[in-house]
Amino acid sequence: MNILHLKYAYEVAKAGSLGKAAETLLTAVPNISRAIKELESNLGIVIFDRTSKGMILTPDGEEFINYAKSILNQIENIENIYNHNAQKKQSFSISVPRASYIAEAFTEFSKSISDNAIDIFYQETNSKMVIDNIINHDYKLGIVRHQQKHDNIFKTLLDEKGLDYELICEFTYQILVSADSLLAKQEMITFDDLSNYIEITHGDPYMPLLPLNKTSKEEFNENIKRHIFVFDRASQFDLLSANKETFMWVSPVSNNLLERFNLTQKKCNDNKKIYKDFLIYKKGYTLSELDKQFITELCMSKRKYL
Repeated sequence: MNILHLKYAYEVAKAGSLGKAAETLLTAVPNISRAIKELESNLGIVIFDRTSKGMILTPDGEEFINYAKSILNQIENIENIYNHNAQKKQSFSISVPRASYIAEAFTEFSKSISDNAIDIFYQETNSKMVIDNIINHDYKLGIVRHQQKHDNIFKTLLDEKGLDYELICEFTYQILVSADSLLAKQEMITFDDLSNYIEITHGDPYMPLLPLNKTSKEEFNENIKRHIFVFDRASQFDLLSANKETFMWVSPVSNNLLERFNLTQKKCNDNKKIYKDFLIYKKGYTLSELDKQFITELCMSKRKYL
């Protein structure tokens, strides 16, 4: 017995004939006749009396059709509930580097969310995980960051992974420190000036195709002997604010955050590294309206700070 057989028997009972039921179900009479015979054989009852006037329910058939009707109604209710939710439910997912201009864009994007049911996923992580999230964890969008000198490596990797990419921006890292730090009072900062300070950095500086030791060598100044590795951006800001001996390399930060955490950002003329942020997604993926809203906010935030 299966659901299709139940539907056939129910339609025959409503129509009173195999021919009319076949027209409603858009199938052939022999298919319906065969299904009903299989039902009767499996259940050990006669559902219909075949007469010259059509198909007439037997007492056992009437009881069976009542059960069948109840089951089919429940199935229809389940389909309506989940099909309705599937049509209304929206989703947005993105994984990104820890960057204030991106976080501010996401905050503004969140203000535009409608009253419709929606699930939103926003993860701050490293470039390796961003790519993995899109390929293996059904994230729709990602933003990867890398040094300009690795541009060809990254583009080749993204092509191999079947990902499209669009340049968002280029920038040089600035130094973020407490507004009460001695560094905040210097007009010019050099690498040597940082040697006695504690560098706060991300706890997962992994990059695709580069081993951790090479990533560390390229990203960290060998003159800095003390490091604090932190995953959470808010905790990084708390540390910078509370400990005047700390500093951090960051993409430009908004004035709102600087004021909130009593921080200041300074340029370091010794730092010549140029970084790029790329928006990535699977080849062939069509941007949703939510994706487009976020990208609009991202472009506006970028123009303010980069």
